[in-house]
Amino acid sequence: MQVYRSLAEVPADFGPCALTIGNFDGVHHGHRRILRSVTALAAERGWKSAVLTFDPHPTRVVAPERTPLLLTSPARRSQLMAEEGIEEVLILPFTAELARLSPEDFARQLLVERLGARAVLVGDNFCFGYRQSGNVKVLAELGARLGFETGIVSAVFWRGRMVNSSGIRSLIAAGRVALAARLLQHPYALEGTVVEGRGVGSKQTVPTLNLAPEDGLIPARGVYVTRALDLDCARQWNAVTNIGYRPTFGAGGQLSIETFLLDPFAGETPRRLRLEFLWRVRDERPFETAAALKEQILRDVRVAQNYFRRARAWIKA
Repeated sequence: MQVYRSLAEVPADFGPCALTIGNFDGVHHGHRRILRSVTALAAERGWKSAVLTFDPHPTRVVAPERTPLLLTSPARRSQLMAEEGIEEVLILPFTAELARLSPEDFARQLLVERLGARAVLVGDNFCFGYRQSGNVKVLAELGARLGFETGIVSAVFWRGRMVNSSGIRSLIAAGRVALAARLLQHPYALEGTVVEGRGVGSKQTVPTLNLAPEDGLIPARGVYVTRALDLDCARQWNAVTNIGYRPTFGAGGQLSIETFLLDPFAGETPRRLRLEFLWRVRDERPFETAAALKEQILRDVRVAQNYFRRARAWIKA
């Protein structure tokens, strides 16, 4: 996959392409349906499969008070898009100047003249141009005049629930990470650096890795079954993670994300992790003593081990 981060980087042979446009935060089930349609059409016509997305999120420019906490970074979004066969991604800086483009200027200048779009596929709620004045009907009319096909991909529903980024954010904020993973079609994850903790765990309970997330929505306080992936090499571990304020030790107002690895690791402590949230075990709560907390952690570990044991059995079946 080729990833471009400005129009200046876009080569003259970016097109001809089948293109989709959007924020694609989370690259969830609904997004993947669009991406697969783009890939299939591009393969059928001998074009390239391409995505136009934006950074920062457009609301940060046009309505900062409504800017959501994101599910995925632009880099992670590109990785997930590559899984669906997308060949090119333009992560376009979203500016006030871009926000002022009319739907026609957006389509002519960007989609046709710069990106060589021969077909544009979008979701049925797609809006674009100044104050989102363009919709799918306007896009189809512009395509007929400017020479590109327009395809509308319907929304995805799972058990009666529409799959969208805002709904998935609500699930994660409530700690419902297993359901969020079903709608995303991949586990929700945080990425960040491993930092030093207060040293309490290694002395009084169990040793943990402490994550300082780079960005993103932090799941509700509690204990989770997780998977930790070393971002600097190909190491990964099954794990248990606590998100909270360490009430047993009176840690105060600083939120911590502490991960206990279920598998031993050789070599240096990882510097950067991706922490995938698989299942919520319980709420965070205070314990009378460090020994009582340690006993509970060991019970949490057994729950996590059973989770992974069942997962392996399901895969083999």
